Amino acid sequence: MEKRGCNADNGAGRGLPTQRRGGAAGGAASDPASGGASGAADRTLSGTLDTAALADFFRRDGRDLPWRRPEAGPWGVLVSEIMLQQTPVARVLPVYLTWMKRWPTPGALARTDTAEVIRAWGRLGYPRRALRLQEAAAAIERHHGGDVPQDLGALLALPGVGEYTARAVAAFAFGQRHPVVDTNIRRVLSRAVRGIDEHGSATAADRAELETLLPPDPAAAAAACAALMELGALICTADSPGCARCPLAPSCAWRSAGYPAGPPRKRPAQRWHGTNRQVRGQIMAVLRDVDEPIAESELATRTSSYTADPGQWRRCLDSLLADGLAARDGDGALRLPFSVTDTVL
Repeated sequence: MEKRGCNADNGAGRGLPTQRRGGAAGGAASDPASGGASGAADRTLSGTLDTAALADFFRRDGRDLPWRRPEAGPWGVLVSEIMLQQTPVARVLPVYLTWMKRWPTPGALARTDTAEVIRAWGRLGYPRRALRLQEAAAAIERHHGGDVPQDLGALLALPGVGEYTARAVAAFAFGQRHPVVDTNIRRVLSRAVRGIDEHGSATAADRAELETLLPPDPAAAAAACAALMELGALICTADSPGCARCPLAPSCAWRSAGYPAGPPRKRPAQRWHGTNRQVRGQIMAVLRDVDEPIAESELATRTSSYTADPGQWRRCLDSLLADGLAARDGDGALRLPFSVTDTVL
């Protein structure tokens, strides 16, 4: 289920606990348009990645986000990682805060009716993530005594948890030394280390490369991953990199090369109207708003997409039923599903 390397260029806010600080990001350097340069700082480098500068940047300018606070715990980190997949921080924040107040432990979520879980997920999008998160909570409750497991293999075995999320939880929640790479980190690696303005999804090769650049100390390595992600989200952005504010500017290979243009970027189509996602969203919005099962004919009249394309509407409804996001009662009326924990726990 997990789409790896998500959350690029949307203000990714993952990472270790931080404290609020004032000031701008360090590193006196020019931006790509000016072509200027500055002297290198007196730093100890880890390979070609200045992890000391990254640590200073993150301590000073890392955002104070609730899942970075110590009280969030491993469960809060896991919830945030699932919510932040393909979803900006600004949209996640209010849902996350409400979610954690209502379900502060995996056990609390595991024993809640799935209909309520889907309603609480609201309009975050990709609601299958809500189902997988509840299934993961049930697995944690059943197999790990209600505590999020620390072992990478055990994390990977949880429903909805892929390579990125497992490594992120192991690093950010438990301070382990794992290379964590999303598209933000991959972009920083490409520019600062490889000297290439390259964009794309994270790969196993990217993780292997970062593995060689991280400090040997586990806590320092986890902090470096969090700082790289924050740098890619706030400064080394895809379209408007703020090189004059970048802590890696003195050692950046892309800057040293004169900011050469990279390969053409494949930009995804932004069309939303008329897509299956829009139709599914309309159907789910109606199901979230009703307290009782609703006849299929009434559901159709309450979604404008049915009139536009009845065939597409039918296919989308069938896909929601297949995904477990909708269900039929004995009379064929439609509703949100019963609890997944009926079969998982």
